[in-house]
Amino acid sequence: MEYSISEIKNMYQAACEDELPEFVNRFEADERSGVQKLLISAKKRMDAYEQEKQRIYTLQAYEREYAAYSYICGIDEVGRGPLAGPVVAGAVILPKNCDILYINDSKKLTEKKREELYDVIMEKAISCGIGYASPERIDEINILQATYEAMRAAIGNLSVMPDVLLNDAVTIPGLPSDLKQVPIIKGDAKSISIGAASIIAKVTRDRLMVDYDKVFPEYDFAGNKGYGSASHIEALKKYGPTPIHRRSFIKNFI
Repeated sequence: MEYSISEIKNMYQAACEDELPEFVNRFEADERSGVQKLLISAKKRMDAYEQEKQRIYTLQAYEREYAAYSYICGIDEVGRGPLAGPVVAGAVILPKNCDILYINDSKKLTEKKREELYDVIMEKAISCGIGYASPERIDEINILQATYEAMRAAIGNLSVMPDVLLNDAVTIPGLPSDLKQVPIIKGDAKSISIGAASIIAKVTRDRLMVDYDKVFPEYDFAGNKGYGSASHIEALKKYGPTPIHRRSFIKNFI
């Protein structure tokens, strides 16, 4: 049976990456130019898929280094710089040899990709924890100490206690001395566990700021996520601070 080019195109579009080699083998002898173009596209997808698997393998270097530990937990925070909203920390324990592709520093991913990966991480992770520090708490104890507090809360909200923490650049005070901590500079781009933590923290905080936007629509929190955009600062000067603004961050604007 000879399929039409349209039918073959539909098969190609429906094929996941693991099915592409079979697709190529099946239609490689078809000399029609439309089919050959689809095969070229399929081979490019296959190459990109292999490169992504290799990138993820590289991203698991710290997880392999500490593989003797039962529960390796990645920690990261989002929201240290905004003028409004909480700082949010994520803690993620992934299964050994985790096969989730496309995890990266959350800032390098599109919003759509972060949302997709959030669902996959929450489904496949052994445990995920989220911790918050409110704007009031940030003003009370400063952003660094509030970030540590949010990180400790995220760890406390895990369903299992980790054996080792992979942290994005910091050593978290106030944790048990026998809990090993490994600070990694730019860790969200070097460790799959920290990258996963950055994604769940970012998605959680972004969703929260979208909710705040419905309460305080003048400030465009859905768009700026609390960061100091020109329109946000203009609204701050015009309407004054909301209850979710960090008073210690906005002294120059009001």
